[in-house]
Amino acid sequence: MGLVADSLDMLADAIVYGLSLWAVGAAVTRKKRVARLSGYFQMFLALMGLVEVVRRFIGAEPLPDYRMMVGISALALIANSFALWTLTRSKSQEAHMKASMIFTSNDVIINTGVILAGVLVLFTKSKYPDLVMGAIVFVIVMRGSLRILKLGKE
Repeated sequence: MGLVADSLDMLADAIVYGLSLWAVGAAVTRKKRVARLSGYFQMFLALMGLVEVVRRFIGAEPLPDYRMMVGISALALIANSFALWTLTRSKSQEAHMKASMIFTSNDVIINTGVILAGVLVLFTKSKYPDLVMGAIVFVIVMRGSLRILKLGKE
């Protein structure tokens, strides 16, 4: 679930990056609109994900593959760290760029958490570290969406 959550978050990030690029050079109104749209999209994904986490907690789920969790998240961590480094170098204070930085910093935290969950799955032989991490990821995404919606109002 942690990897699914991370994947959905990355999909949302890709869409938000595209929207942010579309807003470059546009009026401040469009940039704020893009930030709000990004925030609502992230919120929608977080709510869908939390419902799925609850479903998996209740149901009988197989033990997640810790190797895949750790391997994919390690690669994502490298990519997201580079993206965050690139974004912070821009020093932009515009809403659409701040939204991108929020998403990317969340991704670095999430990737690290999924790696930790994978290690815990290995040692505990339990699905629960993965499910807990999935829930945490979606809470982080929800929190980020609220921050971005606030940026869109400024």
